Amino acid sequence: MISEFTWKVRIYYEDTDAGGVVFYANYLRFMERARTEWLRSIGFEHETLINEHGVLFAVRSVTIDYKKSARLDDLISITSQLISNRGASINFRQLIKNETDELLAQAEVKVACLNAITMKASPMPKELLLELSNDH
Repeated sequence: MISEFTWKVRIYYEDTDAGGVVFYANYLRFMERARTEWLRSIGFEHETLINEHGVLFAVRSVTIDYKKSARLDDLISITSQLISNRGASINFRQLIKNETDELLAQAEVKVACLNAITMKASPMPKELLLELSNDH
């Protein structure tokens, strides 16, 4: 299992306000994409989880602390670190840093596994739980 995953993204004009500073809610978008790429990197794409396993993930809670602003054209790194998995949820610590390794934002994110039809809490697929419990 990859317990830590880093994904990089360039800041585009559409990510910023009129002053070239990243709009605060966009940090959550970057974190969402990094978690999605982490899942993909361990072999679990969202479409497969929905179509083959009947589950999807939804953010249940987020605690975020903004430290410094990212700006237009910056290349940022979003690190997703698995804190724990509880069978029907995953907890992440996520850090966003700039190219000089300065911390821009940090968050703890709890993601719930839901039945794709009923939208109620559901156990994660056994294959995913096995991957999350492996240490390689």
